[in-house]
Amino acid sequence: MEQVFGQKLMEAAQIAEEQVDAELNRLEKLTENDIEKMRNQRLESMKQEHKKRQEWMANGHGEYDELPTEKELFDITKKSERIVCHFYRDSTMRCKIVDKHLEILARKHIETKFVKLNVDRAPFITERLHVKTLPTIVLMVDNIVKDRIVGFTDLGNHDEFSTDILEWRLGKGGAIDYKGDLTSPPEDNPKKKTITVFGKKPKTIRGGNTNDDDDDDDDDDN
Repeated sequence: MEQVFGQKLMEAAQIAEEQVDAELNRLEKLTENDIEKMRNQRLESMKQEHKKRQEWMANGHGEYDELPTEKELFDITKKSERIVCHFYRDSTMRCKIVDKHLEILARKHIETKFVKLNVDRAPFITERLHVKTLPTIVLMVDNIVKDRIVGFTDLGNHDEFSTDILEWRLGKGGAIDYKGDLTSPPEDNPKKKTITVFGKKPKTIRGGNTNDDDDDDDDDDN
């Protein structure tokens, strides 16, 4: 087994060396025209990136905004390719936890529009998107709902989840440009897995035409 393992290592090292040699040979054969062409392509790419960032900033990216009515959500879908929308209610305390993390991520990921919408001011879209449990984060790409995060189940199932965990989950849903490994979430503190601040489940919206499948409510909590 040791001989086989050693042979495999030698073969891997040889392949890597051949790849390096091939790249060096390619670089040595580059002409001044080739180098100038690569430089121009890079400059053009940088110009396009800068233009895109300017468009994002003009459309209010980089901030975590509250939408006064559901109409504004329809309006921003015409301007922003990727949207993260937090459906919330003031009296649901776990929504405030989400706010804290989304404020940070909105500044970091200006490629995406981050907004929040009070469910009491958005009865039509709340019903249309089947938003029943708070908090719910809806991920929209090209005006299509691609994914949603309901409660904290996908975030470690506890209130003290990290911003990194939520960032990973948004990346997994295609809502942001995530630079890490999407195949597995970043490490979280296992001691916090069962901790809850209020000892309650994520809340179900009460009122309207939504189903009420949560016997407990924290509408009186502040």
